[in-house]
Amino acid sequence: MKKVLVTGISGFVGQHCAAELLKKGYSVRGSVRSLLNTSGVLEGISKEVDPKGNIDFCELDLMKDTGWDKAMEGCDYVLHVASPFVVKEPKNENELIKPAVDGTLRALKAAKKAGVKRVVLTSSTAAMQGGKTGTIIIDESSWTNVDAKNVTAYFKSKTLAEKSAWDFIKNQTDDSKLELVVINPGPIYGPTLTGNLSNEAMDFFKKLITGKVPMLPHAYSVMSDVRDVAAIHVASLENDKANGNRFIVTTEKVHAIQEIAQILKSNGYEKVSTKLAPTFLLKFMAKFNDEAKGMLPFIGNTVQADIRNTMSTFNWKPIPFDKTVLDAAKSVKSLLD
Repeated sequence: MKKVLVTGISGFVGQHCAAELLKKGYSVRGSVRSLLNTSGVLEGISKEVDPKGNIDFCELDLMKDTGWDKAMEGCDYVLHVASPFVVKEPKNENELIKPAVDGTLRALKAAKKAGVKRVVLTSSTAAMQGGKTGTIIIDESSWTNVDAKNVTAYFKSKTLAEKSAWDFIKNQTDDSKLELVVINPGPIYGPTLTGNLSNEAMDFFKKLITGKVPMLPHAYSVMSDVRDVAAIHVASLENDKANGNRFIVTTEKVHAIQEIAQILKSNGYEKVSTKLAPTFLLKFMAKFNDEAKGMLPFIGNTVQADIRNTMSTFNWKPIPFDKTVLDAAKSVKSLLD
């Protein structure tokens, strides 16, 4: 049985990746920041699949060298999912950038040293769309301009981490080449396995369905279902065509943030507001509010993506967006009831 290290297994995406791996017959080693956090992770994964003893855990920190070599022992592949994610703009951008870049390089160096065949890295469309405004069309060749005005720390962190990964792969000098695949999702929604509502996506849905979001930003983007993101991560491990490529995993069509609210409202979530906030107001608020500042790359823009290569490589079609929204809301509601 082939073994896969999943960094950040306690996170929203990491949980689903682990469940998908177990369903596909892999054994899993999951990294957490503290081994005290493993019971909740195991409980969440067990809702989806019986691990049958094919999962173990290790402690890793993106900012520390300790434990990485041991974590890689016996692993054939790595899903490097762990990376800091917050919408709120930090006071110091290096709070996001340094862990993202240094953690990615730690994972790649340790994987290379251990003889791992392939690393699948979780990046983001944030590494593709930043620095542009209006109608933004992205594909596998797109990159965020980290020097552009209004590029947030999060966008910089994803861009610089991914670029550091490609540079590491390109600069390998020996014969045993570590392989790399990169997955670029958009904003990720869908059901939670752990019941943890503190991540950005789940917190947004919690606030929406409890009426704590009075107005929504005028923003349009391709979106992602966490189950699609996990499925493509796992499918990338042994697909020969995947090596050396980036894959956008999003909806085919663009969806408005307001559309999420409209879907919920029309399905009985009565407290949801569908009102749009004036763009000028949000831009003004961004001068004083770090959360509003973090939303600036989305406000007033439309992000479109070409996902034809992902669809053809993996014979994949995205989960319908209304299902993503309703499954996310149902998951959150069950925890609030």
